[in-house]
Amino acid sequence: MKPFACALLLAGAVSAAALEADVKFFVSPNGSDRNSGSAAQPFRTLHRAAEASAGLSGRRTVKVAPGVYYLGKTLKLGMEHSGIRFVSTTEGGAVLSGGVRLENLKFTPFRDGILTADAGKDREIDQLFLDGRRQAMARYPNRVEGRNVFDTWQLEHGANTSDSATDPLNPERTSRWKHPETGYLHAMHGALWGDMHWRITGRNPDGTLRLEGGWQNNRPSPMHKRYRMVENIFEELDAPGEWFYDRDSGKLYVYPEPGVDPNRAVVETVSLRRLVDFDGARQTVFDGFTFRHAARTFMENKEPLLRSDWTLCREAAVLFRNSEDCALLNCEFSLLGGNAVLVSNFNRRIAIRGGLFREIGANAVVFAGNPAMVRSPLFRYEAPFSYEKLDRAPGPLGDDYPADCVVEDCLLTRTGRDEKQTAPIQISMSRNITVRACTIHDVPRAGINISEGTWGGHLVEWCDVFNTVLETGDHGSFNSWGRDRFWTPSLAGINREHERDSALPFADAVAANVLRHNRWSCDHGWGIDLDDGSSNYEITGNLILKGGLKLREGYRRIVRNNLIVNDSLHAHCWLRDSGDVFAGNLVMGAYRPALMDRAWGLLVDYNIFASSEADRDRFRARGCDAHSTVLDAKFRNPAAGDYTVENLPAGSPFVNFPMNRFGVRSPKLRKLAKQPQFPLPAAFSGPPVPAAAPEEQEWRGTKVREITEQEFSAFGVPRGTRGVEVRQGAGPLLAGDLITAVDGRPVAVPGDLPAAETARQAELVRNQKRITVKLRQ
Repeated sequence: MKPFACALLLAGAVSAAALEADVKFFVSPNGSDRNSGSAAQPFRTLHRAAEASAGLSGRRTVKVAPGVYYLGKTLKLGMEHSGIRFVSTTEGGAVLSGGVRLENLKFTPFRDGILTADAGKDREIDQLFLDGRRQAMARYPNRVEGRNVFDTWQLEHGANTSDSATDPLNPERTSRWKHPETGYLHAMHGALWGDMHWRITGRNPDGTLRLEGGWQNNRPSPMHKRYRMVENIFEELDAPGEWFYDRDSGKLYVYPEPGVDPNRAVVETVSLRRLVDFDGARQTVFDGFTFRHAARTFMENKEPLLRSDWTLCREAAVLFRNSEDCALLNCEFSLLGGNAVLVSNFNRRIAIRGGLFREIGANAVVFAGNPAMVRSPLFRYEAPFSYEKLDRAPGPLGDDYPADCVVEDCLLTRTGRDEKQTAPIQISMSRNITVRACTIHDVPRAGINISEGTWGGHLVEWCDVFNTVLETGDHGSFNSWGRDRFWTPSLAGINREHERDSALPFADAVAANVLRHNRWSCDHGWGIDLDDGSSNYEITGNLILKGGLKLREGYRRIVRNNLIVNDSLHAHCWLRDSGDVFAGNLVMGAYRPALMDRAWGLLVDYNIFASSEADRDRFRARGCDAHSTVLDAKFRNPAAGDYTVENLPAGSPFVNFPMNRFGVRSPKLRKLAKQPQFPLPAAFSGPPVPAAAPEEQEWRGTKVREITEQEFSAFGVPRGTRGVEVRQGAGPLLAGDLITAVDGRPVAVPGDLPAAETARQAELVRNQKRITVKLRQ
């Protein structure tokens, strides 16, 4: 049949279908795009089904049969596709792949267990899959089963020293690489605040490598000295499960794992970054699909998120723009190299429900608005700042941001496989985002991250978040920053400006964020971490299994009726007149303050200490806990996760809350979800035990003391940093300075300080910046 006649036939079939009240089209791997799209004559691609149903009135359903659909190009859905419902006839059975199947490859032995085949020249092969299992680019160091950081190391926070045996930049190793320009270098941030990535562009005359990149962290640092690896270097192809593609020769080299025959395996690679693009769609739904195979984007992750530590690549397997009332229902996202779902700029009422997210390269779900909507925006942590130049009007400049969206009943696990400064759920420059009944576990950094206060109104409830911060540090299962218009690293500066304009902290955080009825557990940080100015939070009915609750400087944090197992409140750097409330909570230890000499909020009282009278009384001199009580709490069944307190006295300020409703609800996802470890509560201490405090020492007219391990974050330094805090200002030293060295010699405890009259120069951390001050002329 001639193409023109075929087109007329299809147009006629579509017009006839449009007369039906409920238009249905069918898609099958065995169909043809020359068919009519009926059940008997299905289309072969979703692109053709979308084209056929575009612009039709009434309800439209595209039913998609099980099978793998290699998209070849992005499926674009605009206004004309509004109202279409794409349904997989078998949940999870219809796989939308951004990959390509490599067929008719003939692998033959190369050497040392390595096989090779001709795959064609100049292909873009970013990832390789054999029978659905992702292989590793030829790399060094090699993968080690059961390890987390870059799949090679078990995280040690104090291990920022070079290990020549595993250092990929050892000159003895790099000198063997014939073509280093094919490779990538991946390294953790020097303070373990995420990671950074470089493309190797060549070799310098002195033998060192030329690198391009390192922009993936908005608070960059030198790369970690130990946690770094290279990939895509041919000479490093030496372990089962690795591969290398030579673009010049077209040769694909594979070192198969035991029992895998590449000549019989399904061999797939990746061709697309974006599988589906919603741009202007309304009421368009995907139900029951699997989204798989999208390219990695770590080298394009460049956009700073205001003064967040994070950067963003505005790409994803599924991208929403300018869309309303669209949904992803009961969908699985797996084996994706970048973000899974990105809701970018203007979007309203986007729903993601019943989803399974696993093996994701970057973030799972991101909500990110347009920075042009932010008044007086600053993008780098160290950006110059002036209160005099601020736009003080509250709220955004327009509506180009996500709002009124929901992520509900989703299981999100093993995200951040390629990019560590990511989260399963990331929220930035958005409003009224709800995260409900989600289970999140086994991730490198935060489980849920709110990047700044713009513009609040978020609700997180009934979530179960654990096995977090596994590959990084100084973070929380829930993490937020509040580096909004009012904030600078100078506490004194914030206090002065708040006296002039008490409404300023709420100019960006215009609506309260609510965390209620969640369960949190953090491996290398805090269960809940409200950092750097996070303001306008209501935190109620949360169970924190590990890590405690940290509140750094900010305004109006109302914390009531939470249960903190074997830990307590970590109060850092509170501001004068903050309006903070910590009341009606059950804690199991004394508070752990840092830089908290004068300001302890509006109310810290009416709490229950399930530890000791000494813990309760420790900070009464600061105006805390005049009405707090001590209780030898009897928990119902903590080994099974039930921390219900069975002996609460009448009129207790703390009230029990449900312990069996955290996390996903659908039976399918509950079967897949892990359970956190449930710590047994520490034994009740009994008689008062004096609380030890770091010893103070006079030095140069001031008092100094050693900082404790838990206080490092208050100074904005990496875990393991040693130093002494200046308690009172004298001369060039200010209260709150952290002295790390004097005259070039490290200072860990007051005893390390030299005689006052001989000291000439001190290295400090002041307002989270490292500076040097002269002590003597």
